[in-house]
Amino acid sequence: MITRRSPDKRQGDKSALFWHYYNFIAGAMIASQIFFLLQTYRNYRYAVKKSTTKHQGYHPRVLLTIPCKGIDNSFEENISSFFNLDYDNFYLCFVVADTTDPAYEKLRELKTKLASNSQTLDVRIVAAGGATLCSQKIHNLLYSCKNAPKDVEVFAFADSDATVGPDWLNHLVYPLRKSKHGASTGYRWFVPAQNNLASLVLSAINGKIAQLLGPTIFNQAWGGSMAIRVETFNQIKLDKIWQRAVSDDLTLSYAVKKANKKIIFAPGCLVASYEKTTWPGLFEFARRQFLITRVTIPATWWFGLGSSIYSLAGLWAGAAIVILAAVSSTNMLALYAAVPVVFFFGQVCRSILRQKMIAALLPEDAGKMKPAMVADILGNCIWSWVLFVSIVSSAFGRTITWRGIHYKLVGPTETIIIKEEDRRQRTEYRDS
Repeated sequence: MITRRSPDKRQGDKSALFWHYYNFIAGAMIASQIFFLLQTYRNYRYAVKKSTTKHQGYHPRVLLTIPCKGIDNSFEENISSFFNLDYDNFYLCFVVADTTDPAYEKLRELKTKLASNSQTLDVRIVAAGGATLCSQKIHNLLYSCKNAPKDVEVFAFADSDATVGPDWLNHLVYPLRKSKHGASTGYRWFVPAQNNLASLVLSAINGKIAQLLGPTIFNQAWGGSMAIRVETFNQIKLDKIWQRAVSDDLTLSYAVKKANKKIIFAPGCLVASYEKTTWPGLFEFARRQFLITRVTIPATWWFGLGSSIYSLAGLWAGAAIVILAAVSSTNMLALYAAVPVVFFFGQVCRSILRQKMIAALLPEDAGKMKPAMVADILGNCIWSWVLFVSIVSSAFGRTITWRGIHYKLVGPTETIIIKEEDRRQRTEYRDS
């Protein structure tokens, strides 16, 4: 005789099985959040300590290249900071695509004004011509490196939309004294030039990413503040890799790690970038960054997507499960309630830690960043959704627009220039 269980009995068995497995899942989620919080605190301690360390005794000759296109926010302040570096053994090279770029004459003006009081050995302002196979930025960098003085030992790179401190170059080159360190990097911190909500959110979600950098093997280089020895540059054949790439930093990261070398985060090279944006501008920027990551280093993109889903699920799905557990009258309600509480507490603590970190690293901008600090701490659970949507949007398509140029990303080292808005037909090469 066959006894059939009733539908209610079968449903009860499935429910019991779910709660049985969720006991282990809940415990693992709580443990992981504690681990991530401890790792964040470790990164915080590392950043604050290293940023105040004075680096002496290693001063290789450096070629510092800054690609420029147009006039960025705070352009004069940004460019002036490179002339004011406290480093007595470097060449300074600004590169534009064409002499008709508005930045060209402004750079010449600033050179006349500032060069005599700078410690730089020489200042060059060059036009590299238009790119054909790689991004314009990489084309500019390659032009500078190809024409570097023979005595240069280190290539350093920075962006024109960032302001660096006097010790920035010292911090950037110091990790390269060890041969196992393939490259060194800083990162950007968006200081809102206008306290509209989109600009505040841009600062907050960028801060989430900046906070991941530390004494780990997972660091990625950032093109606005990175350096590599010329010897390593040639060894990994970065010039060949860059010839058909769109991303300077992610391809450098890929090549350095493939050569079994480390990328060292130098907290003293975390730089302020004064920006204001709109919601369309925010999503365009975020999608572009994540799409480049997806094409160039897919594993990092998948890690970002997984981390974003996990963060949202722990808080919001965890809260939904607590409600379900309360309705079902389960006897482990305290454990289940601990999941969203720990996730929420962890996110708030990480927000506080990164804001304390940036206040210590960029004290002169602390006052300007108070609205961004408040927005980050109070709204971090909401901004996590903005980050998630940005990552998901980058899962589709392969075209981006970057400083007026449309690119199609075929692969990590293959890029097609589709169209350039306002492309100059001149290919004049001119140095000053």
